[in-house]
Amino acid sequence: MQTLTINIQDGFLQDFLSIVEHYKGKIQIQKDKNLEYDPYFYERKKQLQQDIDDIDSGKIEMLSEEQYNKEINSFFTELKSKYAN
Repeated sequence: MQTLTINIQDGFLQDFLSIVEHYKGKIQIQKDKNLEYDPYFYERKKQLQQDIDDIDSGKIEMLSEEQYNKEINSFFTELKSKYAN
């Protein structure tokens, strides 16, 4: 058996289900559980993989917690001094 994802336009779902009703012995229609919990699951998964690839390739620097805290504190100090008045 092969698994495919099919995107169906709003308003066409009932027609689609009527068409495939004749083949119910040969196909299974299931809702993707990932999309029930998070409708943007696959977009987030793709972005996360891209982030990991960028970190692994050195394109993006991964900061340690200590480095991050130092950078963010410096940033807030700069903002305060710039917009204090």
